[in-house]
Amino acid sequence: MPLRVLIVDDNVDLVDSLLSVLEHFGHEGCGATSGAAALERMQESLPDVALVDVGMPGMTGLELAVEVRRQPWGRDLLLIALTGWGREQDHALAREAGFDHVVVKPVDLEFLRVMFDRIGAVTPLAASRSDARQQATHRA
Repeated sequence: MPLRVLIVDDNVDLVDSLLSVLEHFGHEGCGATSGAAALERMQESLPDVALVDVGMPGMTGLELAVEVRRQPWGRDLLLIALTGWGREQDHALAREAGFDHVVVKPVDLEFLRVMFDRIGAVTPLAASRSDARQQATHRA
């Protein structure tokens, strides 16, 4: 099942590159280059997955994750932290903020492909997210 993925990074080239790769993998993608823009984009598009750089200026990825988890539409969103920091304490901070997974840059594209294929294949998960998106849309 194709996933709707939001890529969030202040590096425009990285966003564009990952979007191209995701489309090649058969998924739909959109991008944002700041935490504030990502929050707005998430509310509009209700993605299945968000890949978020934790070290952005302004609203950091950690702050974005906390805010997303406060929203009814963001509780079941799969959040994946993108980080250049590979220490266990950095991973723990990301999990505490609400991230489900942590991926260290540079991004292993084959790992992402396999992860997204597995997520898309889990029909009950996809169905529950779809139901949640519909409910959130109807409430808005």
